[in-house]
Amino acid sequence: MSWQMIRSALLGATLLTALTVPAHSPEPDPAPLGKLVDLGGYRIHLFCTGKGKQTVVLSPGGGDFSFLWHLLQQELQTSARVCSYDRAGSAWSDPGPQLLTLRQEAYELELALKLSGENGPYILVGHSIGGLVVRTFAEGYPDETSGMVLVDALSPDATLGYYGRLVRVRDLAKRTIPPIQTMKSSPPIPTTEEEREQALKFNSHKIRPPFDRLPPEIQKLQLWAQMLPPRVAQSEKGDYTPEELQFLYEIQHFGHPMGDKPLITMIGMKEGEDRPASMSVEQWHTLHSEKIEEKRAFQTLSTNSKIVEIQDAGHSIHLEDPDAVVKAIHDVMNAVLHHTRLKE
Repeated sequence: MSWQMIRSALLGATLLTALTVPAHSPEPDPAPLGKLVDLGGYRIHLFCTGKGKQTVVLSPGGGDFSFLWHLLQQELQTSARVCSYDRAGSAWSDPGPQLLTLRQEAYELELALKLSGENGPYILVGHSIGGLVVRTFAEGYPDETSGMVLVDALSPDATLGYYGRLVRVRDLAKRTIPPIQTMKSSPPIPTTEEEREQALKFNSHKIRPPFDRLPPEIQKLQLWAQMLPPRVAQSEKGDYTPEELQFLYEIQHFGHPMGDKPLITMIGMKEGEDRPASMSVEQWHTLHSEKIEEKRAFQTLSTNSKIVEIQDAGHSIHLEDPDAVVKAIHDVMNAVLHHTRLKE
């Protein structure tokens, strides 16, 4: 499943007209902010800054990039080691093995951190689809996970636009999730010229809110990255999102998979303004209310858990109210460091 497709369904397509670039910029690609870590024939971009007793790992939303965590990373690096990254095939990261499952991404993230000499256990922070990634990481690498902050994370029980259909995606699960792949076992299949040209028609040449809250130099990186053509072909046949959502849904309803590790779930309460024309206002309100309840259910993931609802923010809390996210991360860091419960 295309992360871009889910992201469009979640964030909408409102455009800001203040900043534009030509469709085919002659400028060279900007230099990576961090380093490119070779995972075996392909490289993942990992950007780590700061020093501290703990390391915070930031996982981006679908279709988003490492530098969209800029506001948080700048603030957190004064008290912790902070790492952001670009998933395979995104921004500076090379296309990796073709089946980019949540398990594959969690594996690549863990390996990139290890090869770079970063030390766990980590405080995991995931926005939107990144919330599914960090939950999968915590499930696969529990000893390397000390706490978690979910930033308006996607629920495995969510109803989403999926290849032209509005469905509860986990209901489509039929297959077995494949094992971790390598470049030899499952090399990436490049897109055709026609597919690239078609995708470029939908790429935005402008900065959308709330990305306009980022400093100008980061907005330039956003424009560059969002204009890149897709480098890997995608199809529903090679997409195991339904199966992975079903797996996460099942373990969420079977005890407390995180034990007593500190967990804060942040929910953006503002309703999105990107209602599809085919959906009534009543249906849109109902879907929004369902998503809030689904996210409140994350509290059962840990016995040391709390919900933080942000009334004046929507889906991108880390851009709309970064101070609130920084506070949540610090609260989890303190609970981990002092082995205490989160304060209500």
